[in-house]
Amino acid sequence: MHDAPLLDHEEPVPPGVAHPSHKMIGAGLIAAAMIVALAAGMILASHPFGFDRAIILALHEAGPMWLRHAVIDVTALGSVTVLTLVVAATAALLLVRRLWITAALVVLATALGSAAVELLKAIFGRARPDIVDHVVAASGYSFPSGHAANSAIVYLTTAALVTQVTHGRATRRYVALVAGLLVVAIGASRVYLGVHWPSDVLAGWSFGILWALGWWSIGAKARMNLLGQRE
Repeated sequence: MHDAPLLDHEEPVPPGVAHPSHKMIGAGLIAAAMIVALAAGMILASHPFGFDRAIILALHEAGPMWLRHAVIDVTALGSVTVLTLVVAATAALLLVRRLWITAALVVLATALGSAAVELLKAIFGRARPDIVDHVVAASGYSFPSGHAANSAIVYLTTAALVTQVTHGRATRRYVALVAGLLVVAIGASRVYLGVHWPSDVLAGWSFGILWALGWWSIGAKARMNLLGQRE
C-alpha cells in the first residue's frame, strides 16, 4: 500500500519516539502518586506538612543579595506574560515551518492546562505561606503553585510536542533538558521567595509532568493517525 499524503510539511513521529519509554511511564506513575499523596494530605490535615515549614524557613532569602535578585528574575520566567509569549513565539515558528498540527497542539495543550490549574486552585483553596515575608507580590490560592504547574505545562508540553517533529536524539534530549531545568528553577524560586509551600511546588511539578506526558501521547497518536503511516 502507498503512504497516505502528508499535510504540508508535517512528518510522522521520528523513529524511536512513537511509543512511550519505560522511563516516561515510570515518571508518569511517580507524578500521579505524588499528586494523590499531596492532595490526600491536604484534605486530611488543615495545616502545612512538616517538611513545608522546615524547607521554607531554611531556603527563604538565603545567600547573598545578588542571588535574591537572580531568583526574582528566574521566577519571572514562569509568569503569565512570559509563558504566553513563549507559547505565541513557539506556535508562530511552527506555523512558519507549516507544522500546523504541532502548532495547534501546543496552543490547545497549554491553554487547557492553565485553565485546569486555576480550577484545582479553586477546589483546594489553600492559603499562601504566612510564616515568612513575601519577597514578590503574589495573590490567589497557593495549591498547586501556578508558576510551577504552568511552567511545567508550557515548557515540558511544548518540548514534548516539538521533539516529535525534531530529528536527532541529541537535539531532542537537549530540548528536554533545557525545559526541565527551567521548570525546576522556576518552582524552586517560589519557595525561596516565600510565596509557596514546597508541597505546592511539588504538586505543580507533578501535574505539569502528567499533563506533558498526556499531550505527548495525544500528539504521537494524532500524527500517526493523520499524517499517513504505512498500512
